[in-house]
Amino acid sequence: MFSLSEENYLKAIFHLQKHSTAGVSTNALAEEMQTKASSVTDMVKKLSDKKLVVYKKYQGVYLSESGRKTALKIIRKHRLWEVFLVEKLNFSWDEVHDVAEELEHIKSEKLISELDKFLDYPKRDPHGDPIPDAQGDFQVANKTLLSDLSTGEKGTLVGVKDTSSEFLKYLDKNKIALGKTIEVMDQEKFDGSMLIQIEKNRLRVSTQVTANIYIKI
Repeated sequence: MFSLSEENYLKAIFHLQKHSTAGVSTNALAEEMQTKASSVTDMVKKLSDKKLVVYKKYQGVYLSESGRKTALKIIRKHRLWEVFLVEKLNFSWDEVHDVAEELEHIKSEKLISELDKFLDYPKRDPHGDPIPDAQGDFQVANKTLLSDLSTGEKGTLVGVKDTSSEFLKYLDKNKIALGKTIEVMDQEKFDGSMLIQIEKNRLRVSTQVTANIYIKI
């Protein structure tokens, strides 16, 4: 059994480790957790004592196999709860993250197994992220950022990098949703902004938007 704080650290290390082959620095972890580097150092020592992470001086923190499995269990619970909130309780996709942050720490494995079955074993959460199965396996989507597309290219919106409530509300406001086809009509050389077409709507979006939308071509 692990504390809520320990589980949050494991999940944060997992997400930060995805973007680098190197270990996660204490400074990066402190920024992610919005805490002091000294607090991170203390927690890393606790996790290391429990064989959940490996810390290498000047190389950073790595999840051990046990730590990775634990992190994936937490992520699995989080994403299943998000699906449940959207599909069964009529939450919108910008409302579910904070609630799921609380629900992900429920310990009952039977509850999560039954929840998965009740939802008919979903593969992706409302934001397009893959849901690990009970063994920790998940499907990796072949996707690229909208910002990497060129004029004339198009694809299907399959996920978002930024899952903040503000960004998701912006997408809703502009009727940009998962499953919709986006075509790049033009790109401004000066600032990288794009003119895109979604169904019958055309709108110009900033690089802040295009760098946070995942497309499957």
